[in-house]
Amino acid sequence: MENLKFDTLSLHAGYRADPSTRSRAVPLYMTTAYTFDSTEASRAVFALEQSGNIYTRIGNPTCDVLENRLAALEGGIAGLAASSGHGAMYMTFLCLCSQGDEIVSSRDIYGGAVNMMGKTLAQSGITVHFVDSGDPDNFARATNENTKAYFVETIGNPHADLPDLRAISDIAKKNGIPLIADNTIATPYLLKPIDLGADIVIHSCSKYLSGNGTIIGGCVVDAGKFTWKDNPRFPAFNTPDESYHGLVYADLGEPAFIVKLRTHILRDIGATMSPFNAWVTLHGMETLSLRMQKTCANGRAVAEFLSSHPKVAKVSYPALPGSKHKAVCDKYFPKGCGATFTFDIKGGREECARFCDSLEMIQIMANLGDSVSMCVCPSVTTHSQLSDDQLKASGLSPGTIRLSVGIEDESDIICDISSALDKV
Repeated sequence: MENLKFDTLSLHAGYRADPSTRSRAVPLYMTTAYTFDSTEASRAVFALEQSGNIYTRIGNPTCDVLENRLAALEGGIAGLAASSGHGAMYMTFLCLCSQGDEIVSSRDIYGGAVNMMGKTLAQSGITVHFVDSGDPDNFARATNENTKAYFVETIGNPHADLPDLRAISDIAKKNGIPLIADNTIATPYLLKPIDLGADIVIHSCSKYLSGNGTIIGGCVVDAGKFTWKDNPRFPAFNTPDESYHGLVYADLGEPAFIVKLRTHILRDIGATMSPFNAWVTLHGMETLSLRMQKTCANGRAVAEFLSSHPKVAKVSYPALPGSKHKAVCDKYFPKGCGATFTFDIKGGREECARFCDSLEMIQIMANLGDSVSMCVCPSVTTHSQLSDDQLKASGLSPGTIRLSVGIEDESDIICDISSALDKV
């Protein structure tokens, strides 16, 4: 299995036919708890002396297949399924940080994530500094002795900003700080952040991985390459955990982070993925490469159409000539740079609303990564929690539209957009 290619791994990784039923498809294990052969067997599993299922809040066989399959696609050592992308993020931050700690994050990320990191984490005494990821040195400038993580989106939401992951990961390694990369929009088909130095990868499974707009879920993948042992920034990893009789996570080696994330944070927070949602996501992942090829082709065609339209002020799409992200796009995204991006209608909020309301096939929805095309005005929806200054810093105006291009026929998508622009 080690040398299998992406398309094969997306179908086979993490699962062998059930030995009792010989089921080819991954079974859906809808169970709360699991039996033990003896009291001693239960003690050994609870003490982490041997592996085994305990309670679905901590782990489930269906979720286990998803975790292992995504880890294989990303090139990591292990994964952990969560109730949502936000759940995956929040648990990751709590695993790394405690009161008084700090995070340096790209500001070019989903507005809900900015709110969660800037407000909710602040209530736990964790400070987040948002920087322009276009200059990797901004991460170094915002780093101090309390910094516990760097965070970026590999393709930013909503503008499709592309941070230079290799440059940022070099700074992270120099400072002994793990780099967390949200790879939701790119998916491992377009980019593998671990290959560029990321230590932890996060996904919202609700988007491209499932691809059908029916479930909520998230996942964390551990690269297994970060050095926790003897790192003064992380005493929680290299000093005894009394809740596990003095276990030192760093002594576990490669899986130190993912083990602590599951046995400590997931155990206590309980942001667990439903086995059914994991099962649906696995079905979506079987066709991930095919869908990404189609959506990237459609996305580029739509971006090129919009860039030449007289009623469009600008298009934020990395592959277009003149984009400030073109060099990074050419270096890291040979298969395409996704199909979620923004464009600005001339005339502001009123014309933005007129355009969206005039669409017939494309729907107004606060989601992305579905197989169907959709759009939304970020300033009044996905990024509405941001202040006017934050909106401006994020490059959002009242006339900005976020478009998630699906896998419909390219000509039908463009025809619907063109017709709506005629009414502006």
